Amino acid sequence: MVENMKAVAVRPEELSMEERNLLSVAYKNVIGSRRASWRVISSIEQKGEADKLKLIGEYKAKIEKELETICGDILAIIDDNLLPNSQTNEPKVFYYKMQGDYHRYLTEFQQGEAREGSAEKALQAYQSATTLTNQDMAPTHPIRLGLALNFSVFYFEILNSPERACSLAKKAFDDAIAELDTLSEESYKDSTLIMQLLRDNLTLWTSEDAPAEEEGADSKPTDEAAAAAADAGEKL
Repeated sequence: MVENMKAVAVRPEELSMEERNLLSVAYKNVIGSRRASWRVISSIEQKGEADKLKLIGEYKAKIEKELETICGDILAIIDDNLLPNSQTNEPKVFYYKMQGDYHRYLTEFQQGEAREGSAEKALQAYQSATTLTNQDMAPTHPIRLGLALNFSVFYFEILNSPERACSLAKKAFDDAIAELDTLSEESYKDSTLIMQLLRDNLTLWTSEDAPAEEEGADSKPTDEAAAAAADAGEKL
């Protein structure tokens, strides 16, 4: 599916909404399984059976190389094709958000200057998307809500800024609640699901017994990719 959607994405014209969504799903599928594998293998590595560490390290490095390739692939397409071909704000927000997400995925395993560079690029992409959403996108729009969800997870997990994460998530949730009566029927399910995820993360983040530095695999905040994987029976 990825190869088919790549062929569509590099055409010299703007993608339709359906094509954008198919591209996003295709890459979420291939990146999601590897992110899950990396988290499992990292957990095993930390428990550390000395005689298996070399093999574990080799497998972990293999997964990281695959993650780098996938992220680099979609990020290049966004930079070279998708953003330049976008004529209106909605697709631009969609792609800036994707850009932020895939740089964020890189920071999950990178170290040192590489991690700092990816974190800075993710921050810039999320900020660019946020600026555009504030211009003409309703607070209940699923793309705007999804952006707030993933941006807040970035603040919490990558920048270690729980206060900023909570502030962003709470504002997005409150703004959407205030305009819930304007929500269109076609986006009701998507928007209310993301609002629930925002509220779940806020509950997790403000719980005294779940500090960021002590999070276990079952207490990680949820972003859109994790929610999509959960719907398919896979927990990230």
